[in-house]
Amino acid sequence: MKMIVGLGNIGTRYDETRHNAGFMVVEQLARDFHLGAFTHEKVEAVTVTGLINGQKVMLVKPTTFMNESGRAVKPLMEYYDIALDDLIVVSDDLDMPVGKIKLKQRGASGGHNGLKSLIDHLGTREFNRVKLGIDHPKFGSVVSHVLGRFDTEERPVFEGAVLQAEQALIKWVQGTSFDQLMNEYN
Repeated sequence: MKMIVGLGNIGTRYDETRHNAGFMVVEQLARDFHLGAFTHEKVEAVTVTGLINGQKVMLVKPTTFMNESGRAVKPLMEYYDIALDDLIVVSDDLDMPVGKIKLKQRGASGGHNGLKSLIDHLGTREFNRVKLGIDHPKFGSVVSHVLGRFDTEERPVFEGAVLQAEQALIKWVQGTSFDQLMNEYN
């Protein structure tokens, strides 16, 4: 089974905010493949499991808030015996413009607290990521920016990135190597 973890903050207050880019991607997958509603796990996450083009996949949204995402993901990986090669984490990235996606194998957190939590809890940087650009704030604080919503000009551009990330993830689930996907999407 493959596991796709979307990072974000749980609760209606954070719906559709920039920091919830990961949630938006896994929600799009769940809708497009009619996987049903996300339900609570025994750990601090909501999940939905089903088939994407014949391959079993678990979509995960940690309910720990962003900065403690690893606390939810590690027990799920252990319980379902998910190898690091079968995990992809989807997150936002301040260092890329809105609409850009980047696939990355392993690495540091880049200042992203959700990724830092995953690295700390998993004890490794060796996991694949799909990052969606949310850009730096033009004015105001970074916190206000990441917890804010996309404006009317940014929204359709970001939605295009969500669909592009979704397509990359579908190809990965179907067996395309992550190296090939990086060559195609980066």
